[in-house]
Amino acid sequence: MATVVRSKIVAVGNSRGVRIPRALLGDARIGDEIELIADGDELLVRRLARPRQGWASEFAAMHDAADDRMLDPIAPTRFDDEDWEW
Repeated sequence: MATVVRSKIVAVGNSRGVRIPRALLGDARIGDEIELIADGDELLVRRLARPRQGWASEFAAMHDAADDRMLDPIAPTRFDDEDWEW
């Protein structure tokens, strides 16, 4: 269930801001950067999604489970068989 909190818009220099309670930031796992999305008469505040966030731990878990192997064997090419020299 969503948590609803009322807040006031405050002056921040030449801009305006909203104070977000720490509990809401924690519940939404919002850090120091956010995305703001204006959609009609609504303003959505969303935590910033970072590309590849969490990949390192997922790869480590795959390695621990021996699930990081190639699916198909490596197929040599003509270059590998005829042209390549060690």
